[in-house]
Amino acid sequence: MAASAVLSPFAIAAQDNPEPADTPAPPPEAQPEPEPAPPPPFSFDALTERMREAAAQPWREAGAVSGFLADLDYDAYQRIRFNPDHARWQEDGQEFRLHAFHLGWLFEQPVHIHEIVDGQEVAMDFSTSDFLYGGNVGDNIPADATMPGVAGFRLHTPLNRADIFDELVVFLGASYFRALGRGNVYGLSARGLAVNTAMNGSEEFPRFTDFWIEHPQPGQTTAVIYAALDSRSVTGAYRFYITPGETTVMEVTARLFVREDASQIGIAPLTSMYLFGGADPRGFDDFRSSVHDSEYLVLNTRSGDTFLRALNNPPRLASSYLGAENPVSFGLVQRRRDFDAYLDAQAHYERRPSLMVEPLGDWGKGSVRLVEIPSKLEGNDNIVAFWVPEGEMKKGDAHEFAYRMHWGMNTPGDRSPARARIVRTRVGEGGVAGVEQKTDERKFVIDFRGGLLSELSAEGDVEAQVSAVRGEISDAVVSKISGTDIWRLVIEAKGDPGTVVELKASLAGYGQTLTETWLYQWVRE
Repeated sequence: MAASAVLSPFAIAAQDNPEPADTPAPPPEAQPEPEPAPPPPFSFDALTERMREAAAQPWREAGAVSGFLADLDYDAYQRIRFNPDHARWQEDGQEFRLHAFHLGWLFEQPVHIHEIVDGQEVAMDFSTSDFLYGGNVGDNIPADATMPGVAGFRLHTPLNRADIFDELVVFLGASYFRALGRGNVYGLSARGLAVNTAMNGSEEFPRFTDFWIEHPQPGQTTAVIYAALDSRSVTGAYRFYITPGETTVMEVTARLFVREDASQIGIAPLTSMYLFGGADPRGFDDFRSSVHDSEYLVLNTRSGDTFLRALNNPPRLASSYLGAENPVSFGLVQRRRDFDAYLDAQAHYERRPSLMVEPLGDWGKGSVRLVEIPSKLEGNDNIVAFWVPEGEMKKGDAHEFAYRMHWGMNTPGDRSPARARIVRTRVGEGGVAGVEQKTDERKFVIDFRGGLLSELSAEGDVEAQVSAVRGEISDAVVSKISGTDIWRLVIEAKGDPGTVVELKASLAGYGQTLTETWLYQWVRE
């Protein structure tokens, strides 16, 4: 009875009309194979969960390339470029085109690029046929060999002319990227994250291991990019909205997961170069008057103050912390935009972009940290700036930071909108010029222009507000330069040998602060 309970109706009918014992039973009706379930659509939240889970797993360093890719040296790599005829997204009406960077030389770990089409991620594959090999480099390159990934990529768009696809943004090396506004040439860079920079122990350089890029629709003027960040101490899910223009704007969301305790995490890190300038020529025997990608660190606070920290090429590693709560913006800027300020017909430092970071939401208390590294070559990036949130970064913590990055000639927040701005800083030997003397003083000259200050006569009630930490102000004189609308502050300062003197100055009058606040770190040798 138990067995008959599982018989199908077809089996019961067969019992009512028995067939000869030697007649085989008909084969069961073939069932169609089930349709495979479609993959889930790509989303930023799904990437976030993927990186949250990765943070719970031990870190594993990505493997390096092998074979012909590992054999490429500097000279060979410089002869390789992406074939522009193979640029992705060349359909009519497209505002962006994608080029890839070849693996090899310094770029030993593959980066994987995926395209998002109709909500689904599709691997974007590249082969040796996508690249052009100059000289005899191609003799050792297999034809049409599939690449295990790429070193990075760049996006092109009609930034300066409607008929030319100029470079807009590059993602290449660790988590580094850099972008251009209209009329710019490449200068400073940004990173996804800084970990343990200039701290005890070794610095980590997190990597963007994978990118997902939304296939742009015809006429779409904002590129959408997602990235997975990985390092020994942190994982992260990143989203970039990139809109080109006079000032190119990136809106960034970073969701971070702490894998191991970190001494310090730097949010929205910026990397630049300062070799020498009018502020302090540092003894360089050079026909150029200034050589730098950036000349000031800027911090704007909720109280309406704008702090300008003049950059240095110090005699030894230097570090500064500018405390703030929920800052309006901070960044590295290139203020002087005339060729005569640099005299470099190849590098065109006057066209290097400024980069201001605008926090979105409440970032709470923290500091903008500036690290300055001694350098003898302009090819070395020796300036680093980033936001350090208050509190510890412990294993298992999760954080989200959102911010806008403004790249361009005149970026929002690169100067005070109402107060007189600092137009130049000069530093030299203290004392009276033209007189043979021996002095241990240092002279600092700061010129201000704009706002109410420039409207005042030379007899205006203007006073200097000057202070020094670990040093002494021996004199401070403020006056208006005859025949101009510029006011000049001259400071004479003293400091003991081996000390680091922090200077601060502004001009005030008529019950208000009239200028930006000037900051300077004097490493007294």
